[in-house]
Amino acid sequence: MFSEIINLFPQDFSKIQWLMLCVCAFLVGLNKTALPGVGIIVVPLMATFFLARASTGLLLPILALADLFAVAYYHRHANWRIIMKLLPAAILGIAAGSFIIRRIDDETLRPIIGIIVLVMLALNYLREKHLKQDFSDSRMFAISMGFIAGITTQLANAAGPVMAIYLLAMNLPKFEFIGTGAWYFLILNWLKMGIFATEGRITTQIIAADIAMLPFIAAGAIFGIYILKKVPQKWFNIIVLVLAAAAAIKLLF
Repeated sequence: MFSEIINLFPQDFSKIQWLMLCVCAFLVGLNKTALPGVGIIVVPLMATFFLARASTGLLLPILALADLFAVAYYHRHANWRIIMKLLPAAILGIAAGSFIIRRIDDETLRPIIGIIVLVMLALNYLREKHLKQDFSDSRMFAISMGFIAGITTQLANAAGPVMAIYLLAMNLPKFEFIGTGAWYFLILNWLKMGIFATEGRITTQIIAADIAMLPFIAAGAIFGIYILKKVPQKWFNIIVLVLAAAAAIKLLF
């Protein structure tokens, strides 16, 4: 019986790969409940220790499981007006990303995502320092960001910085920021699960390995809930931007 259970897991993972999977699961839990931007660091980290395209399939169920923890705790803080503005364009972006990934290699994919994130960060800086423009009612801004988030999440599970920039532009308090992002990604990531399975990026063995990561996801999520209560709003915004920028630069190089 025990050997049958063991056979459900990937047989070709090394000890260091299992270790990094545990570390990434913890970081994803932390990302979902406290520090948006940490999660994008996981993308290049996973691609370093696993085959780049396969790593996206291995990461997605971990993200989807972590979304359940985030929604369970922050569900009351979601801004559904923002979510519903973003979802239609995001779904179109997922469809476009599914089309693109069949025609692009991993080495081309990483810098494209990094450039998109850095451009978004630059625009956010200009908005705050020079334009002082309120984008909260801009339908075009919501459509553009939703579409970009959809493409990047389908290509590499890397929509975190894009959404972070959009939600910062909406001037959301930190709990509403996390709650809105939690519901948004819960919907998208569980929608993507079926698409990834048809693309061959998710298998039974991958699902088994990711379910085994639940304790590490939970530990990261609980630690994140504790941290968020301690972090002032100003520092929360700064941390989000710095982590998003660092991850984007990492994707470029």
